[in-house]
Amino acid sequence: MLVLASAGVVGACGGESGPPTLTWYTNPDDGGQARIAEECTQEADGAYEIEVSVLPRDASAQREQLARRLAARDASIDLMSLDPPFIPELAEPGFLAPVPQDVADRVSEGVVDGALVGATWRDELVTLPFWANTQLLWFRTSVAEGAGLDMSAPVTWDQLIEAATTQDAYLGVQGTKAESLTVWVNALVESAGGHVIEDPEAEADDVALGLESEAGQEAARIIGEIGSEGLGGPGLPTADENASLTLFQGDRGSFMVNWPFVWRAMNAAVEDGALDQAVLDDIGWALYPQVLEGSESRPPYGGINIGVGAFSPDVDLAYQAAECIVDPAKQAEYFVSDGNPPAASAAYDDPEVQEAFPMADVIRQSLEQAAPRPQTPYYNEVSTGLQETWHPPSAVDPDASPGRATDLIIAVLRGESLL
Repeated sequence: MLVLASAGVVGACGGESGPPTLTWYTNPDDGGQARIAEECTQEADGAYEIEVSVLPRDASAQREQLARRLAARDASIDLMSLDPPFIPELAEPGFLAPVPQDVADRVSEGVVDGALVGATWRDELVTLPFWANTQLLWFRTSVAEGAGLDMSAPVTWDQLIEAATTQDAYLGVQGTKAESLTVWVNALVESAGGHVIEDPEAEADDVALGLESEAGQEAARIIGEIGSEGLGGPGLPTADENASLTLFQGDRGSFMVNWPFVWRAMNAAVEDGALDQAVLDDIGWALYPQVLEGSESRPPYGGINIGVGAFSPDVDLAYQAAECIVDPAKQAEYFVSDGNPPAASAAYDDPEVQEAFPMADVIRQSLEQAAPRPQTPYYNEVSTGLQETWHPPSAVDPDASPGRATDLIIAVLRGESLL
């Protein structure tokens, strides 16, 4: 309550004593969003000022705070940095101010496909794509060569499983009971040609899941095999993105699916003397693995979009500020400074981006293929239900896990069960 009151007072004072103050609720980063806020304030030339208020680090806590405050019609929320899975939950009850058509037309131009889909609800752009995240397949070139894999061509999960087995190596995957497990499940189902939810716009009682399908069974088979065969390492049931990176950098590292942050992390580790340069020199990158040979993979999609609060007294100014924030040049600068990939395709051509991230073109291609996690107002129930029934990975069964997940999620949505 103290945070809410403070934010409200700041906005009011700004309006009385000078230009309107727009409060931008941001996710924690390395300071890049605060810098962009200062730049856009300067470029506004007195039309508005942007003040940053940092949300909790945990994405679910960000969702909870924003949803509760918007449900209370909080007028202090002008701009929000939104995790894409939570966008439908805020858009459906009208908590996001409609995007003006001219703004939508301008900001949609040249946006990578995955980010554009993730910013849309009911066929309307409801947020502005800012930065877009995706997972690549990182590999140790020595292991790939030893396994006889041509990494210039697409590879499948089955090829990686075979390579790890024959090379006595570990696969870096995220098996912990958390959002990262949902990310893995969804990417596998989508890559196999299916969808976790078949009708994302349906009401809770009518939601139909697509897990009990060939795509869902293939996803379960891959996760279950990696888990039961010990290919994800002994810590797989608690492995998040950082744990996967540690495993990948170790003596038995081979292949890893993970976000681009790992590149900066590995370079920093070399500079600090915590990682040998030889390990960094042995690392390559490629598109996310295919589930079905010859069928294009659908890598995970994440990132941050900019939403405008429906109850802001300065919606028009907020959209002016939002357009400034998502300017492709600022996205490129933000990528270099904070390591968060742009949603604008043109930003990847920036020379500083290309120098700092030699895998920039692969990231861009991955984002063109990327599939969002299930877009539904009931995402929290769907994600938690998957985590409850597809964990630990060693217990995932293609003949049972898809059905268990379906039964639990449907029961929760109909009010017949609790998570």
